[in-house]
Amino acid sequence: MANPLTPDVLVDPVELTRALVDIESVSRDEKVIADCVEDVLRRAGHLTVERVGHTVMARTELGRGQRVVLAGHLDTVPINDNWPSTVVDDLIYGCGTSDMKSGVAVALHLAATLPDPAYDVTYLFYEAEEIESEYNGLNLVAAAHPEWLRADFAVLLEPTYGVVEAGCQGTMRALVRTHGRRAHTARAWRGVNAIHAAGEVLRRLEDYHPRTVTIDGCTYREGLNAVRISGGVAGNVVPDECAVEVNLRFAPDRSESQALAHLHEVFDGFELEITDSAPGALPGLAAPAAREFLTAVGVAPAAKLGWTDVARFAQLGIPALNYGPGDPALAHAPDEHVEIGQIRDGAATLHRWLAG
Repeated sequence: MANPLTPDVLVDPVELTRALVDIESVSRDEKVIADCVEDVLRRAGHLTVERVGHTVMARTELGRGQRVVLAGHLDTVPINDNWPSTVVDDLIYGCGTSDMKSGVAVALHLAATLPDPAYDVTYLFYEAEEIESEYNGLNLVAAAHPEWLRADFAVLLEPTYGVVEAGCQGTMRALVRTHGRRAHTARAWRGVNAIHAAGEVLRRLEDYHPRTVTIDGCTYREGLNAVRISGGVAGNVVPDECAVEVNLRFAPDRSESQALAHLHEVFDGFELEITDSAPGALPGLAAPAAREFLTAVGVAPAAKLGWTDVARFAQLGIPALNYGPGDPALAHAPDEHVEIGQIRDGAATLHRWLAG
């Protein structure tokens, strides 16, 4: 098919948002959109372009004193009767409008139209953010081409409704297991009910008081919740096993090992199995490019309550922030949409910052 990302579309981040939304790109099906983005970037003479899988990297080589990264994922969650895009008044509706093709549009617009930025810029348009980490384009790049990620500062264009969201929370999931002894329910006294034993796990969760932590003026609220419970053998059997799945969202002043120690403290006496873990990221507001970016935005930063790929940059020692035009509350919703004014404001802010 002809590339819909024409020169006339590239100069307008609003039209570019619509064009990107109208290229279906559910996770693991990003080839078409990656082909279109790669074609656009290769036509820009001021950029060096490389690709791995369905992740496209483009960078300037101007010899500036600092390098910054603008990164955005190309994939969306599955379509939910919300594709292709539609426009109603000042809103663009469609799958991925908020999370995060409006942010990708802003970055791609700048990549194509700003040949002489004040910083050297690396643009990363990557695959498979919405699914398991093993498929994540940034994760694959970190393993195969870590030099693509080297920078003094990074901006992840996740939806933040035009507010800088600094760092991110860490996340850890675990199974808290209880054990008993099977018996026929007609002779229940011969058994020990593992589901009943899970009541103590739930009581500890009910009594739990999460921390609120302020770092560099950004306040992170922790949380520990049961998210799933499983157990039982049959309708006439006292169960001998039960598992309560819990999710800890922890402030970035805790390491993963400290978060694990905290879970062991909360559930002392119970068997604990970790099923998923990812570190948080500190706010990263002290880097010179970050301070200049905050000045360009002109709004005080807030803590990112959730996990994003800024943590991948933080693990490499690169300070990173979240900033994008979409509303995170609308991500993945059937009525997902983005305000046209937010797209224009985001593009103007990033242009002002990059142009110095």
